[in-house]
Amino acid sequence: MPTRILLEGRPGSGKTTVIRRMAALLRTRRAVGFTTEEIRQGGTRVGFAWETLGGGPRAVLAHVDFPGPPRVGRYGVDLGVMERLACPPLRSTAADPTAGELVLIDELGRMELTCTAFRDTVQSLFESDIDIVATVHAKSDPFTDALKRRADIELVQVTRANRDTLPADLAARLESR
Repeated sequence: MPTRILLEGRPGSGKTTVIRRMAALLRTRRAVGFTTEEIRQGGTRVGFAWETLGGGPRAVLAHVDFPGPPRVGRYGVDLGVMERLACPPLRSTAADPTAGELVLIDELGRMELTCTAFRDTVQSLFESDIDIVATVHAKSDPFTDALKRRADIELVQVTRANRDTLPADLAARLESR
């Protein structure tokens, strides 16, 4: 049975840090996926960047200067980033689960989930035989709430107290599969 872990936490709890550190610790598994991070100007958050694991392509996912639609809060979201950059490698991984790849997604958040193609891709990943670790907000969302209720999901709370030990623990566990 594939490993399915959702890392849940409040903003600033360290979810992205856990994913990045875990990816760096993997030695026998190839990870496919992405991380996101805030874009700041003068101490103010103005958007969010999207980056392929391993230093691949990087793009601006959402920004206060993007017109939208869609808009999430004060940010316009560039759906093309998800459609062009996120979905293709994830679909390829779902199509060939025998390759032994691991999917790491940071994050299944409101901005990313505005993209229908991405939601569909994530759904197909969770129906495949692939190991997945993804981050989710603690806030309620219909899509992530449905994932959290699945019997095959392990929900792990990320806190300031455990965020430093989780990457090594999770990497060791996933390497042993």
